[in-house]
Amino acid sequence: MADNREDNGGQREGADKEQPLIVHLLELRNRLLRAVIGVLVVFVPLAYFASELFTYLSGPLLAHMPEGGSLIATEVAAPFLAPFKLAMVLSVVVSLPWTLYQVWAFIAPGLYASERRLGLPLVVSSTLLFYLGMAFAYFVVFPVIFGFFVSVAPSGVAVMTDISRYLDFVLGMFMAFGIAFEVPVAIVLMVWAGFVTPSQLAGYRPYVVVGAFAIAMLLTPPDVISQSLLAIPVYLLYEAGIWAARFMVPGVREVEAQKRDES
Repeated sequence: MADNREDNGGQREGADKEQPLIVHLLELRNRLLRAVIGVLVVFVPLAYFASELFTYLSGPLLAHMPEGGSLIATEVAAPFLAPFKLAMVLSVVVSLPWTLYQVWAFIAPGLYASERRLGLPLVVSSTLLFYLGMAFAYFVVFPVIFGFFVSVAPSGVAVMTDISRYLDFVLGMFMAFGIAFEVPVAIVLMVWAGFVTPSQLAGYRPYVVVGAFAIAMLLTPPDVISQSLLAIPVYLLYEAGIWAARFMVPGVREVEAQKRDES
Protein backbone atom coordinates (compact mmCIF):
# COMPACT_ATOMS: atom_id res chain seq x y z
CA MET A 1 0.00 0.00 0.00
CA ALA A 2 3.01 2.26 0.27
CA ASP A 3 2.98 2.49 -3.52
CA ASN A 4 -0.32 4.34 -3.31
CA ARG A 5 1.56 7.46 -2.29
CA GLU A 6 3.71 7.46 -5.40
CA ASP A 7 1.22 7.14 -8.24
CA ASN A 8 1.44 9.19 -11.42
CA GLY A 9 -0.59 11.99 -9.92
CA GLY A 10 1.17 11.74 -6.59
CA GLN A 11 3.39 14.77 -6.90
CA ARG A 12 3.03 17.29 -4.15
CA GLU A 13 1.17 20.37 -5.21
CA GLY A 14 3.69 23.17 -5.48
CA ALA A 15 6.66 20.94 -4.74
CA ASP A 16 8.73 22.74 -7.37
CA LYS A 17 8.43 26.05 -5.57
CA GLU A 18 9.11 25.73 -1.88
CA GLN A 19 7.62 28.49 0.27
CA PRO A 20 9.62 30.11 3.09
CA LEU A 21 8.59 29.33 6.67
CA ILE A 22 7.18 32.81 7.27
CA VAL A 23 4.67 32.29 4.46
CA HIS A 24 3.38 29.10 6.10
CA LEU A 25 3.17 30.81 9.49
CA LEU A 26 1.18 33.68 8.01
CA GLU A 27 -1.13 31.23 6.28
CA LEU A 28 -1.60 29.34 9.55
CA ARG A 29 -2.41 32.58 11.35
CA ASN A 30 -4.98 33.54 8.73
CA ARG A 31 -6.63 30.13 8.85
CA LEU A 32 -6.81 30.18 12.65
CA LEU A 33 -8.25 33.69 12.57
CA ARG A 34 -10.92 32.64 10.07
CA ALA A 35 -11.82 29.63 12.21
CA VAL A 36 -12.20 31.84 15.31
CA ILE A 37 -14.30 34.35 13.38
CA GLY A 38 -16.52 31.51 12.20
CA VAL A 39 -17.09 30.39 15.79
CA LEU A 40 -17.92 33.96 16.86
CA VAL A 41 -20.36 34.43 13.99
CA VAL A 42 -22.25 31.34 15.11
CA PHE A 43 -21.97 32.24 18.81
CA VAL A 44 -23.69 35.63 18.57
CA PRO A 45 -27.16 34.35 17.58
CA LEU A 46 -26.83 31.26 19.78
CA ALA A 47 -26.02 33.41 22.82
CA TYR A 48 -29.26 35.35 22.27
CA PHE A 49 -31.25 32.11 22.42
CA ALA A 50 -29.10 30.51 25.14
CA SER A 51 -31.98 30.05 27.60
CA GLU A 52 -34.19 28.42 24.97
CA LEU A 53 -31.33 26.13 23.95
CA PHE A 54 -30.82 25.00 27.54
CA THR A 55 -34.54 24.33 27.92
CA TYR A 56 -34.42 22.15 24.81
CA LEU A 57 -31.32 20.36 26.08
CA SER A 58 -32.97 19.59 29.40
CA GLY A 59 -36.05 18.14 27.68
CA PRO A 60 -35.03 14.45 27.92
CA LEU A 61 -34.63 14.77 31.70
CA LEU A 62 -37.65 16.97 32.38
CA ALA A 63 -39.86 14.56 30.41
CA HIS A 64 -39.22 11.83 32.99
CA MET A 65 -39.32 13.92 36.17
CA PRO A 66 -42.40 13.81 38.38
CA GLU A 67 -45.05 16.46 37.88
CA GLY A 68 -43.82 19.74 39.27
CA GLY A 69 -40.17 18.64 39.16
CA SER A 70 -37.56 20.95 37.72
CA LEU A 71 -33.86 21.63 37.52
CA ILE A 72 -32.29 23.82 40.18
CA ALA A 73 -29.40 26.27 40.35
CA THR A 74 -27.24 25.95 43.47
CA GLU A 75 -24.83 28.74 42.51
CA VAL A 76 -25.69 32.42 42.18
CA ALA A 77 -24.34 32.85 38.62
CA ALA A 78 -25.40 29.40 37.35
CA PRO A 79 -28.64 30.60 35.67
CA PHE A 80 -26.48 32.81 33.43
CA LEU A 81 -23.26 30.79 33.13
CA ALA A 82 -24.80 27.41 32.28
CA PRO A 83 -26.78 28.61 29.21
CA PHE A 84 -23.83 30.82 28.20
CA LYS A 85 -21.47 27.83 28.36
CA LEU A 86 -23.90 25.76 26.33
CA ALA A 87 -24.08 28.44 23.63
CA MET A 88 -20.29 28.66 23.53
CA VAL A 89 -19.78 24.90 23.20
CA LEU A 90 -22.58 24.62 20.67
CA SER A 91 -21.05 27.37 18.53
CA VAL A 92 -17.81 25.37 18.34
CA VAL A 93 -19.74 22.25 17.33
CA VAL A 94 -21.94 23.99 14.75
CA SER A 95 -18.96 25.74 13.16
CA LEU A 96 -16.96 22.50 13.04
CA PRO A 97 -17.33 22.08 9.24
CA TRP A 98 -15.93 25.58 8.71
CA THR A 99 -13.07 24.93 11.14
CA LEU A 100 -12.19 21.63 9.47
CA TYR A 101 -12.29 23.31 6.09
CA GLN A 102 -9.68 25.81 7.30
CA VAL A 103 -7.50 22.94 8.51
CA TRP A 104 -7.95 21.14 5.20
CA ALA A 105 -7.17 24.27 3.17
CA PHE A 106 -3.93 24.69 5.12
CA ILE A 107 -2.59 21.13 4.80
CA ALA A 108 -4.02 20.12 1.39
CA PRO A 109 -1.33 21.84 -0.75
CA GLY A 110 1.34 19.73 0.95
CA LEU A 111 -0.37 16.39 0.34
CA TYR A 112 0.02 13.90 -2.46
CA ALA A 113 -2.84 13.56 -4.92
CA SER A 114 -3.80 10.16 -3.48
CA GLU A 115 -3.83 11.65 0.02
CA ARG A 116 -6.07 14.50 -1.09
CA ARG A 117 -8.51 12.08 -2.71
CA LEU A 118 -8.78 10.13 0.54
CA GLY A 119 -8.53 13.09 2.91
CA LEU A 120 -11.56 15.09 1.83
CA PRO A 121 -14.06 12.21 2.18
CA LEU A 122 -12.58 11.42 5.60
CA VAL A 123 -12.99 15.03 6.77
CA VAL A 124 -16.61 15.10 5.62
CA SER A 125 -17.46 11.67 7.03
CA SER A 126 -15.76 12.37 10.37
CA THR A 127 -17.85 15.54 10.78
CA LEU A 128 -21.09 13.76 9.92
CA LEU A 129 -20.26 10.84 12.21
CA PHE A 130 -19.53 13.20 15.10
CA TYR A 131 -22.91 14.88 14.61
CA LEU A 132 -24.57 11.47 14.30
CA GLY A 133 -23.03 10.38 17.60
CA MET A 134 -24.36 13.47 19.36
CA ALA A 135 -27.81 13.01 17.85
CA PHE A 136 -27.83 9.35 18.89
CA ALA A 137 -26.97 10.37 22.46
CA TYR A 138 -29.73 13.00 22.62
CA PHE A 139 -32.58 11.16 20.92
CA VAL A 140 -31.85 7.55 21.92
CA VAL A 141 -29.55 7.39 24.95
CA PHE A 142 -30.76 10.31 27.08
CA PRO A 143 -34.45 9.32 27.19
CA VAL A 144 -33.50 5.79 28.21
CA ILE A 145 -30.92 6.56 30.89
CA PHE A 146 -32.80 9.52 32.39
CA GLY A 147 -35.96 7.45 32.57
CA PHE A 148 -33.98 4.72 34.30
CA PHE A 149 -32.32 7.08 36.79
CA VAL A 150 -35.60 8.73 37.75
CA SER A 151 -37.43 5.41 38.07
CA VAL A 152 -34.88 3.93 40.50
CA ALA A 153 -34.87 6.94 42.82
CA PRO A 154 -35.79 5.81 46.35
CA SER A 155 -39.22 6.64 47.66
CA GLY A 156 -39.32 10.09 49.21
CA VAL A 157 -36.34 11.37 47.21
CA ALA A 158 -37.12 14.38 44.99
CA VAL A 159 -35.07 14.30 41.79
CA MET A 160 -33.86 17.88 41.27
CA THR A 161 -30.59 18.13 39.36
CA ASP A 162 -28.35 21.20 39.39
CA ILE A 163 -28.23 22.83 35.95
CA SER A 164 -24.42 23.11 35.92
CA ARG A 165 -23.94 19.45 36.80
CA TYR A 166 -26.55 18.44 34.26
CA LEU A 167 -24.80 20.45 31.55
CA ASP A 168 -21.43 18.91 32.38
CA PHE A 169 -22.97 15.44 32.28
CA VAL A 170 -24.66 15.82 28.89
CA LEU A 171 -21.65 17.54 27.32
CA GLY A 172 -19.47 14.66 28.48
CA MET A 173 -21.92 12.18 26.97
CA PHE A 174 -22.02 14.15 23.72
CA MET A 175 -18.24 14.04 23.48
CA ALA A 176 -18.12 10.33 24.36
CA PHE A 177 -20.62 9.35 21.68
CA GLY A 178 -19.29 11.82 19.12
CA ILE A 179 -15.74 10.48 19.45
CA ALA A 180 -16.91 6.85 19.62
CA PHE A 181 -18.71 7.27 16.31
CA GLU A 182 -15.37 8.15 14.67
CA VAL A 183 -14.36 4.46 14.72
CA PRO A 184 -14.82 3.94 10.94
CA VAL A 185 -12.59 6.91 10.17
CA ALA A 186 -9.87 5.60 12.50
CA ILE A 187 -10.04 2.17 10.87
CA VAL A 188 -9.74 3.59 7.35
CA LEU A 189 -6.72 5.64 8.41
CA MET A 190 -5.00 2.63 9.99
CA VAL A 191 -5.57 0.51 6.89
CA TRP A 192 -4.42 3.32 4.61
CA ALA A 193 -1.24 3.75 6.68
CA GLY A 194 -0.51 0.04 6.31
CA PHE A 195 -0.68 -0.84 10.00
CA VAL A 196 -3.33 -3.53 9.51
CA THR A 197 -5.52 -5.04 6.81
CA PRO A 198 -9.31 -5.45 6.92
CA SER A 199 -8.84 -9.23 7.22
CA GLN A 200 -6.67 -8.77 10.29
CA LEU A 201 -9.22 -6.39 11.81
CA ALA A 202 -11.96 -8.95 11.18
CA GLY A 203 -9.97 -11.45 13.23
CA TYR A 204 -9.96 -9.09 16.21
CA ARG A 205 -13.77 -9.11 16.59
CA PRO A 206 -13.91 -10.95 19.97
CA TYR A 207 -11.41 -8.52 21.47
CA VAL A 208 -13.27 -5.52 20.02
CA VAL A 209 -16.51 -6.61 21.70
CA VAL A 210 -14.78 -6.80 25.08
CA GLY A 211 -12.93 -3.54 24.46
CA ALA A 212 -16.12 -1.74 23.41
CA PHE A 213 -17.84 -2.62 26.67
CA ALA A 214 -14.72 -1.70 28.65
CA ILE A 215 -14.56 1.73 27.01
CA ALA A 216 -18.30 2.21 27.48
CA MET A 217 -17.88 1.40 31.16
CA LEU A 218 -15.34 4.24 31.47
CA LEU A 219 -17.20 6.83 29.40
CA THR A 220 -20.79 6.32 30.53
CA PRO A 221 -22.64 6.19 33.85
CA PRO A 222 -22.32 2.93 35.83
CA ASP A 223 -25.41 1.22 34.47
CA VAL A 224 -25.73 -1.59 31.95
CA ILE A 225 -28.23 0.27 29.76
CA SER A 226 -26.08 3.27 28.88
CA GLN A 227 -22.98 1.10 28.54
CA SER A 228 -24.77 -1.18 26.07
CA LEU A 229 -26.11 1.81 24.14
CA LEU A 230 -22.53 2.91 23.53
CA ALA A 231 -20.79 -0.46 23.13
CA ILE A 232 -23.19 -1.91 20.57
CA PRO A 233 -22.98 1.04 18.14
CA VAL A 234 -19.19 1.09 18.52
CA TYR A 235 -19.00 -2.55 17.45
CA LEU A 236 -21.35 -1.97 14.51
CA LEU A 237 -19.25 1.02 13.45
CA TYR A 238 -16.16 -1.19 13.70
CA GLU A 239 -17.74 -3.52 11.16
CA ALA A 240 -18.69 -0.53 8.99
CA GLY A 241 -15.08 0.67 9.15
CA ILE A 242 -13.78 -2.67 7.90
CA TRP A 243 -16.22 -2.55 5.00
CA ALA A 244 -15.35 1.08 4.18
CA ALA A 245 -11.60 0.38 4.27
CA ARG A 246 -11.94 -2.33 1.63
CA PHE A 247 -13.58 0.11 -0.78
CA MET A 248 -11.87 3.42 0.08
CA VAL A 249 -8.22 2.42 0.41
CA PRO A 250 -6.66 1.76 -3.02
CA GLY A 251 -4.94 -1.60 -3.41
CA VAL A 252 -6.05 -3.08 -0.11
CA ARG A 253 -8.04 -5.89 -1.72
CA GLU A 254 -5.05 -6.82 -3.88
CA VAL A 255 -2.85 -6.94 -0.77
CA GLU A 256 -5.34 -9.20 1.00
CA ALA A 257 -5.56 -11.50 -2.03
CA GLN A 258 -1.77 -11.72 -2.20
CA LYS A 259 -1.55 -12.65 1.50
CA ARG A 260 -4.22 -15.32 1.04
CA ASP A 261 -2.26 -16.80 -1.87
CA GLU A 262 0.97 -16.80 0.15
CA SER A 263 -0.72 -18.58 3.03
